[in-house]
Amino acid sequence: MPLSHDHIRTTVETYLARHPHEREQLGGLLDALDRPTDIASRTTFTGHVTCGAIVIDPLGRVLHVLHLASGKVLAPGGHTEPEDESLAGAALRELHEETGIPPQAVAPWPGYETVPFDIDTHDIDAHPGKGEPGHQHFDLRFLFHLHTATEVPVVQEEEVGGIEWRPVDRVTSPSLREKLLKLPPETEPETVNASALIYNDRGEYLLHLRDYFPGRIWEPGMWSLLGGGREPQDATLEHTVRRELAEEAGLNIADLTPFGTEYASDDAGATVAIAIYAGRWNGDPRELHLTEGVMLAWFAPDDLHRLRIAPTTSDLVRRHAASLPASIAPQSGLSSNEEHRPASPHGTVLNVIGVHLYLERPDGTVLLGLRHPNSAFAPSTWHALAGHCEQESAITCLIREAREEAGLHIERADVKLVHVVHHIDKAGDQPRMGLFFRARTWSGEPELREPDKCTKWKFWDPATLPDNLVSYTRQAIAKIQNGDLYSETGWPA
Repeated sequence: MPLSHDHIRTTVETYLARHPHEREQLGGLLDALDRPTDIASRTTFTGHVTCGAIVIDPLGRVLHVLHLASGKVLAPGGHTEPEDESLAGAALRELHEETGIPPQAVAPWPGYETVPFDIDTHDIDAHPGKGEPGHQHFDLRFLFHLHTATEVPVVQEEEVGGIEWRPVDRVTSPSLREKLLKLPPETEPETVNASALIYNDRGEYLLHLRDYFPGRIWEPGMWSLLGGGREPQDATLEHTVRRELAEEAGLNIADLTPFGTEYASDDAGATVAIAIYAGRWNGDPRELHLTEGVMLAWFAPDDLHRLRIAPTTSDLVRRHAASLPASIAPQSGLSSNEEHRPASPHGTVLNVIGVHLYLERPDGTVLLGLRHPNSAFAPSTWHALAGHCEQESAITCLIREAREEAGLHIERADVKLVHVVHHIDKAGDQPRMGLFFRARTWSGEPELREPDKCTKWKFWDPATLPDNLVSYTRQAIAKIQNGDLYSETGWPA
């Protein structure tokens, strides 16, 4: 199946969320994505996509090949083919065809499992003999780490004239060289996982209830996505997620597309990258052969608050649901496979607890983050650094979120509760309790650790806050400035 327009657009937008300053220079690519033509086809001469593999060996050298057609020394890469299942997969195929390096010999660089490391646009001269006019290539380059240093044979001798490993400061592409020089030299690939967001035509999501074996499995007794860790035989992370679906549930999804990369902390506190793939399936989970966990069931996004589920998983489902076309409208209320539950006694409802960081510099400015345009909550809107409590205390959650989202290190003794806002969006919605904590001191400068959630950090003067600021956050900042500990918003008078 040819690479879909949506897959390419999602990949490009995820890249631009990390590199918003490149949006103007990639204007030609964005214009091409707005046209109805097949941007993945080499016969689309208004411009089409190519894919490259940036391979770094254990000595820190970058693989280059001499392309005979252009006479240039470049990274391996080329046109996509109809059988390519993903853009990263196309890059791996080209790597194998040109150099003989098999996909199993490399691993995606952490954080770049489904996101290009660099995107370059360049002009291609006309070839009248082939009937090809001049056109543009939009080259999406994916970053990989070679497991062991080895001699690389030339396979496509009619296209490739030689192999060369170059130090980073001699990489031929200026934009690529600049990004590679900023990679920490001690960075090494880490264990990566892949999970599947499986949805049906009712807008429900397939969730997996994990076994309750504390200390033996991750997130015991919680609802989660199907998936698992990459194994040596997996050529790509899509192979990983397909293998896990088959092994855990005997499930085969015809069309899986990359949705993004999430990050979670394992039981040892290490950060694990999770490549998320999405696919549609309309079967009955009760008919699947489940080999791990307790059960599989469909749930609508509006029902997730009733489950024991990680906030990161819940947020991921809601973000994906918000991206679905109107023809697949998420169902509200109870899911198709569940019985109606009686209301809580005396109208009691659970309140969601959210923690928020109030970080004020000595000059009085406060830290805010611009949320990703694909966020289910407050897209393209400024908000405090925040998160939902998992199985942890509120202060522990705050410290974790500050580290995961912005690379800030805060000590428990330096945290003080400065405001509580009890808020609700509209009558009937689940109420929320927002806890705002001030950090008296901290170490580190805010950095984009989760660019698919937050695209920018900035310190703002409380007197000139941005117009597109979450309303209860604006209220909380004003109350903190005034020394008020509690406020409410959204409740009927």
